[in-house]
Amino acid sequence: MGMRYKNKPFNAGEFSKDLMSAAVDGIKEQLQERFSAIRHPETGEFPSVIVHGEAIDDLRLTIEGSPALLAVVKGQMDENELDATSFQPIVSGPPKAFLSYSFDDRAIADKVARGLMASGVDTWWAEWEIGSGDSLRQKIDVGLGNCTHFIVLLTPSAMKKPWVRQEMDAGLVRRISGQARFIALRQDLAAKDLPPLLSGMLSPELDPSDLDQGVRDLVNDIHGVSRKPPLGPAPTSVSLPATGYSKTATAIAKIFVEETTDAMFSHPPKGVDELAAAIEVSENDVDDALHELRDFVTVSFGRVFPKADLFATFDKHFMPFSPEEDALRIAADLINDPAMPHDTAEVAARYGWEPRRINPALAYLLARKLIVDYQVLASSYNCIRVVKTDATRRFVKSRS
Repeated sequence: MGMRYKNKPFNAGEFSKDLMSAAVDGIKEQLQERFSAIRHPETGEFPSVIVHGEAIDDLRLTIEGSPALLAVVKGQMDENELDATSFQPIVSGPPKAFLSYSFDDRAIADKVARGLMASGVDTWWAEWEIGSGDSLRQKIDVGLGNCTHFIVLLTPSAMKKPWVRQEMDAGLVRRISGQARFIALRQDLAAKDLPPLLSGMLSPELDPSDLDQGVRDLVNDIHGVSRKPPLGPAPTSVSLPATGYSKTATAIAKIFVEETTDAMFSHPPKGVDELAAAIEVSENDVDDALHELRDFVTVSFGRVFPKADLFATFDKHFMPFSPEEDALRIAADLINDPAMPHDTAEVAARYGWEPRRINPALAYLLARKLIVDYQVLASSYNCIRVVKTDATRRFVKSRS
């Protein structure tokens, strides 16, 4: 009797394929453990990590976390790892601004700081942050360390103050490391008189006669409100949201999102020709888009089968709910509520969610290894039990 493998006659090709798959899974597990264990030394935040790819030469990472945490992660990567990684910044809470100024310009700084606070920008300003007996250096370090936007009010007086220059140095370091935006506001100071390091940056000028408008423009810049008028729809084209993928790839994802009834693997399957006809592009264009979406679909003999991760990623663009927000809600209840059930059907009933809604949230959690993997065949859910791990706690803590 010859050698047997999987209770069948030995097949060298099948054995080699399984061996390679096991090697890939092992490497993916190592990458997941390595990068999800990185912690921000001050905030204690951990990143969320997804490892993509089915071949050793096509492994890629998506790492999510605050800008400050992502800067720490980048510092522990080599050049090849950086090239193979997509960094997704997660900003929790309102933007935080650090306002640097000369005490000679206190009246202007007061109006800027109060205008920012009134418009949803949590502003560190020495006048209300530093009290009697406080350590100036410690307070300033905290304000600088937490800011997403460093704002310096530059006037002829401020240019002469050594502590303003020191704070600017710290703000520029945070800008270079990708932790904060640097915004130089000018008043009664020509752009040509800026320090060389600032000469290449746009530095808005405050008009004393219309200071309110200057603050409004600053607030809009911080919140990302563009002064550019909205773009009208292109002729004979479907309006699609910005997803980070091409319009063709986004249109394909939209079809799967809108037609699935359970958001599980392979539902609904589509032919390449069907997709091409539906979005009015060539099959070559569809093939290129499917290469973009290779982490979210399986393509076999001209048929396209969506993976659960497709719905976890694209639902937020086309559905009235966000799998990421739903996943955080589930994770928080797992950590905080002793009465939280573990049977998936009971969890779904708790929130009043059909499989179509809970499955993308489960896929989001599973992809990041934030719950125990209880996937089985012939189930209505991506996971039949919802059980927390240590990673669940770190996820909730980092996103809260």
